[in-house]
Amino acid sequence: MSNNRLLTEGRPFPTLLRFSLPFLLSNILQACYGASDLFMVGRFSDSIGVSAVATGGQVMQTITGLSIGLTAGGTVLIGRYFGARQKRAIAHAIKTMVIVFGLISLLLTAVTILLLDPICTLMQVPPQAVETTRQYLFVCACGILFIVGYNVVSGILRGLGDSRTPLILITIACVINVSTDLLFVGALRMGAYGAAVSTVIAQVVSLVLAVLYLAAKGLLRKYFHSEPCFRLYAAKGVIAAGLPIALQEGLVNVSFLVLTAMINSLGLIASASVGVVEKLIVFSMLPTTAFSAALSAMTAQHYGAGLMDRARHCLRLSIGLSLLFGMGCLFLAQWNAPALVGLFTADPQVIAQGALYLRSYSLDCVLVCFVFCINAFFSGGGHTFFPLIHSLAATFLVRIPVSWLLVHTAQPSMFHIGFAAPAASFLSMLLCQFFLTKHYPDGTKTKGRDLVRPHPQI
Repeated sequence: MSNNRLLTEGRPFPTLLRFSLPFLLSNILQACYGASDLFMVGRFSDSIGVSAVATGGQVMQTITGLSIGLTAGGTVLIGRYFGARQKRAIAHAIKTMVIVFGLISLLLTAVTILLLDPICTLMQVPPQAVETTRQYLFVCACGILFIVGYNVVSGILRGLGDSRTPLILITIACVINVSTDLLFVGALRMGAYGAAVSTVIAQVVSLVLAVLYLAAKGLLRKYFHSEPCFRLYAAKGVIAAGLPIALQEGLVNVSFLVLTAMINSLGLIASASVGVVEKLIVFSMLPTTAFSAALSAMTAQHYGAGLMDRARHCLRLSIGLSLLFGMGCLFLAQWNAPALVGLFTADPQVIAQGALYLRSYSLDCVLVCFVFCINAFFSGGGHTFFPLIHSLAATFLVRIPVSWLLVHTAQPSMFHIGFAAPAASFLSMLLCQFFLTKHYPDGTKTKGRDLVRPHPQI
């Protein structure tokens, strides 16, 4: 494939920028793709619809995060094999990913649909928004197969050094989602239900186009012809690399689900304001997410090629670039938070509460620059369990207990509640820095070699 390239060649800075840009644009479009539902419902529906989309969106974000985390394991493994030029191992990993994640997506769909009522109960959805939330979640759950499928294809392509094609695919999906949102939510006034339908339509189209692209480039024939469909060693490698990442993503998302449930107990206005701010935070962290995702793939290829000194240089570059954007987002949030919240809703109460929450929460935009990039470096180098460990610590020692305490004060304030996430990230940052400077070299070298070593069957 013409877009496939080794990321171990050329100067690190331009290589990182060139490879990160499609990630950034893809993430922006992905965020627009997700935010268009909330934006349209906020403009053409009421606070009930906003609360339903905000809460349902958090649940779907958790499922999507698990999918992205698991498929990131495939990206890392394929990147290592690609860097080490083990072509047959790449084929084994790709086919195994398709089978494993196909089964996982069906399981996630069934579980989500069966647990709709318990989910609404656990999330403490405001009573007037329960039925709307349930409808939104049911329709979105029907699209889980297509979410996972798209992430599998994107993970494969990025592992092979192609970050452009996923950008093209998500661009098309975003255009379709916004267009159908305008039709179903704006013109037909279908509210949250219409937003969910438009999302699933876009997901179906993105996966179909992804498969057609693989076929057109000959990748289906190249990697699925004359080889066994499933290899246990490849499945173990994908799970070993992806499960800690997925669990880490899952823990972070679950902690925010818990926080959302706590805030939902404060009423409809608080629920809607948190949903809006979460979308703004997603946008503010897009550059950091892009640089860290690119760094993970680059580190994997560098590790496969035995160039970890160069990978460490890429880590420093990623943190520096991320900080430029993180500081800018923090400044904007402190300067005019009401205007930012007002982009998603015209409700003055939601704007006022959301602005308070955003001002404190936005500190996280700076702290995650260190956490995300160091996590990506660890994951790409094969040391995937440490990010899981510090996420456990941050989640259960800081984010959840601090949130609970702040929500259950005599006079809960959205401004104070917003500090829970930055406090958790601060602990993660300290642990990451300690591990990076004191423990990384020896432990990761051993782990990485184990994961990239050719299997006897190859």
